[in-house]
Amino acid sequence: MGLLHIYCGDGKGKTTASLGLALRAAGAGMKVCFVQFMKGGDTAELETLNLIPDITVKRCNRAYGFVKNMSDKDKEEITVCHNGLLKYAFGGSFDLVILDEFNSAYGCGLMNKELAEKLILDGKDKFEIAITGRNPAEIFLENADYVSEICCVKHPYEKGITARKGIEY
Repeated sequence: MGLLHIYCGDGKGKTTASLGLALRAAGAGMKVCFVQFMKGGDTAELETLNLIPDITVKRCNRAYGFVKNMSDKDKEEITVCHNGLLKYAFGGSFDLVILDEFNSAYGCGLMNKELAEKLILDGKDKFEIAITGRNPAEIFLENADYVSEICCVKHPYEKGITARKGIEY
């Protein structure tokens, strides 16, 4: 039996929370699939995750940038990639599947929504699933066992400080 976790909200720390879950699970001998949607650029957490034998990381092979800047061709390509990532994650023999920035990809229609709903709702009875990102869809909120909302009270971006390697990415 598994449960569905959601890390959402406008604050910093949703991915970080899911990484903590991945580390705990791998430390307990669980097989983890960590899937990143919407991210294709270099992020520092990948360096460490790739050193842990029980954690498999999957993501698209390139950065597509912000949705508002994507061409129709980019949207088609990233959708194909995201659908493949979903099928991989739920087709393997993992104990924990983490879908990082899933809510953004789902909300922007950059995946097959019916496929995503079926895999997650059927899968949560078999293994642990965690999804991250702002604004989760109601269907996932209704079916979640854990919902943690991370709220932004203050952020250095408000002072003009941009994302820093090792801290934000």
